[in-house]
Amino acid sequence: MAGFSGSLPGHNFPAVNPYPTNGRKAPDPEAALNSRQSGAKWEKTAETFLLDHGLTLLERNFSSRFGEIDLVMQDDETIVFVEVKYRKLNRHGSAAEAVTFHKQKRISRTAGWYLARNPHRANQYCRFDVISIDRSDTHQRINWIENAFYSTIG
Repeated sequence: MAGFSGSLPGHNFPAVNPYPTNGRKAPDPEAALNSRQSGAKWEKTAETFLLDHGLTLLERNFSSRFGEIDLVMQDDETIVFVEVKYRKLNRHGSAAEAVTFHKQKRISRTAGWYLARNPHRANQYCRFDVISIDRSDTHQRINWIENAFYSTIG
């Protein structure tokens, strides 16, 4: 049955053993998460990190027709719009490199929408931070990039 995937009628077992033998590495639990679940996990990690560093959470996953901002935080009198990026093994560059100019523009427009919807915050200073989480087989590194990019908002 080489190349067979799926299940056999009347049998309730996986066609491919998810627990490899012969000294191979066990499956990565991260691989079992879909992208939304994985994103939520790493956003929660970033949120906890920022809370531990004295910021206050205002909103999670604020979205508009322009895009989404992962975390909206407050640092003293400054509104902080946070993009969270996670990468495993740096195969396609670091997590921070995934925040492209196009992505920055979308975040800026969404931030403008956030401020329009929250006029009591419109006169506060704003900044755009990136939390990049890079993971290898042996460790993970959280990098907080304050003022990662600038915008005129809008």
